[in-house]
Amino acid sequence: MRILVLGGSVFLSRAVAQEALERGHEVTCASRGRSGTVPEGAEHVAWDRSTRVVPPALASQRWDVVVDVARTPSWVRRSVTTWPEAHHVFVSTVNVYSDDATPGQTPSRGALRPAQHADVDPTTDPDAYGAMKVACEEIVLAGAARSLVLRPGLLIGPGDPSGRFTYWPTRLAEAGDGEPVLAGGSPRDVVQVLDARDLATWVVTAAERRLTGAYDAVGPTTTAGELLAEVAAGVGVTPRLRWVASDRLEAAGVQPWSGPDSLPLWLPRPAYDGMLAHDATPSLAAGLVVRPVADSARDTLAWLRATPGAPTTGLTREAEAVVLAAG
Repeated sequence: MRILVLGGSVFLSRAVAQEALERGHEVTCASRGRSGTVPEGAEHVAWDRSTRVVPPALASQRWDVVVDVARTPSWVRRSVTTWPEAHHVFVSTVNVYSDDATPGQTPSRGALRPAQHADVDPTTDPDAYGAMKVACEEIVLAGAARSLVLRPGLLIGPGDPSGRFTYWPTRLAEAGDGEPVLAGGSPRDVVQVLDARDLATWVVTAAERRLTGAYDAVGPTTTAGELLAEVAAGVGVTPRLRWVASDRLEAAGVQPWSGPDSLPLWLPRPAYDGMLAHDATPSLAAGLVVRPVADSARDTLAWLRATPGAPTTGLTREAEAVVLAAG
C-alpha cells in the first residue's frame, strides 16, 4: 500500500511509519521536519500544515491510506478534502468523552463533548483539546470514503514526548530496593496504558484490513499498584512504595497527571475513575495486541539512558521528600 503519514518524526506517528516500512509498504511522511527524523526508507516531504497550502508533491498523489494524529480541525479538514478517496485512520483521544468519572465506557456507550470546529490554542484553553478532536473525528467520518477513528488513553514507551510514564522507570530504577518512593492515591485505583508501538502495529494492521468505525485504543485495565509493580519488574528493582492519599497530595500542592510539580499518572478520585478505565474488549477483538508493561518499562528506561535530554516530568526528589516526610 501507499501510506501517507501526516507526521512521522515523533513517537506514535514515527512508530506507525516504521511499522509500515517493516511490512513492505511505501511510506511518505509529511511534517515540518523540526521535531526529529523520519524512519530510514520513508520519503519525507516538508509541510507546515499551518500554511494552509498542500505541497504539490503531496496534493498530486493518490494514497491508499492517510494516517493523521492532528488536533487542529482546519488541518484535518484540508487533508480529508485533498484525499477524500483514501482510507483515513485518525488518531483521536479518550479526551473526546464528556464523562471522565464512569468506568467501562466504549464508543457505543460514551457521550462526546460538544465539537469545537474552530482552531483554538489548547495552551490557553485546555478544554478545547478534546472538543477539537471531536470536530476532527466528525470531519473524517463525514468526508472520507473510508475511515477509522482510534481513541488512545495514556500512551507509553520509548520516545514518549510527554514525560509522564518516563518518570516511573527512572524514579524506581534510581530508588533501587531500599529507598521509599512516593505513590499517589490508592494501589487499588484502576488505570490502563498502551505502548505506542502496539498502537502503531494495530494502526497498520487495521489499515491493511480496511477496518472502519471508532475504537478506544486502550490496554486492559489494571490497578495502580499492579502497574507500578510491573514497571519495577521491568527495571529490575523491588521498591518500597509509600502510598499517600489524594487529599493529602492536594493539600501539599502536588499536581495530578503531568507537569513539573506533578506526581505522574496520579488522578483525583472519583472524578477521574473512568478516564483510564475504558472497556478494551472491542479493541482487543478487533486485532489490538498488547505487550506487558514490564517490557515497556525496560525499553523506556533503555531509551532514556541512551538519549540525553529525553523528556521527563514530575516532582523533584526534594519535593517528593517533603511530602514523604509529612507522613
